[in-house]
Amino acid sequence: METRVSRLLGTKYPVIQGGMAWVAEYHLATAVSNAGGLGIIGAASAPPEVVREQIREVKARTDRPFGVNVMLLNPNAPEVAKIVIEEKVPVVTTGAGSPAKFMEAWKQAGVVVIPVVASVAMAKMMERAGADAVIAEGMESGGHIGAQTTMTLVPQVADAVSVPVIAAGGIADGRGIAASFMLGAEGVQMGTRFVVAKESIVHENYKERIVKARDIDSEVTGMSTGHPIRVLRNAMSREYLKLEKEGAGFEELEQLTLGSLRKAVMDGDVVHGSLMAGQCAGLVKKEQTCQEMIEELMAQTAGLLGDGDFWEKKSVFLGRTSDKGE
Repeated sequence: METRVSRLLGTKYPVIQGGMAWVAEYHLATAVSNAGGLGIIGAASAPPEVVREQIREVKARTDRPFGVNVMLLNPNAPEVAKIVIEEKVPVVTTGAGSPAKFMEAWKQAGVVVIPVVASVAMAKMMERAGADAVIAEGMESGGHIGAQTTMTLVPQVADAVSVPVIAAGGIADGRGIAASFMLGAEGVQMGTRFVVAKESIVHENYKERIVKARDIDSEVTGMSTGHPIRVLRNAMSREYLKLEKEGAGFEELEQLTLGSLRKAVMDGDVVHGSLMAGQCAGLVKKEQTCQEMIEELMAQTAGLLGDGDFWEKKSVFLGRTSDKGE
């Protein structure tokens, strides 16, 4: 399944694993890359030298492309940006801001830069800044979310920019991938599905909650703070929403969630931990290896789209002259 995204990344498939804090570490990133996708190390707020160690662990285990997700609000972001260059990381995805101040150095080093965007305006800004592609992420996703849905955001971003668009948010099977391509994307980023991969270090309690999740089991906390986060319902999220309704301040809310993601991922605390997951959790029914998962996803997608006829028709519709996303 070749598109502009797979060619840009140098991967077999146009599938990117999300850069999830505490989850996206070297075991998972290596497994995704070896399975033909793009594995991502989530730098999050980790100390820079820990990020360097993670990068080297991936490089020791695969010769295939991988990436690092840089959270731009992290005070350590400038140092992580330098480490990306020093360690010759092929791809960077970014979130929580604009990577413009790092763009020139990354581009000079040959790094492929793909920001996550939640609006058409941000997508245009990132293209002007030199982004190689953009990830249009809808509010169905887990963790930090924007305000637009994947269904409405992806086609508008695809119409607004000339760089390849990668869809994210609510995608968990081949139907979601095929739908994303129909909307104008040429690749997908997936998070929740990869949380339950056998190679994922996430605690089994967390994985079990995702596998057993229903369509209505996620909710959004943090709307009052301006930093909404989608999680699976539990005692912690209920208490958080209760405090929000009562008008609690940012510091009180922050204290409630301090260290809660680590509690869920590492300790398996599904009562007081932050169970970040997208609305697609209800579609995730089993734990698989990354190889099994990606092969199943690609088979489902190919079965829905058929052969190259889809790409030819899509190119005509988009006013392009050749197939497969050119």
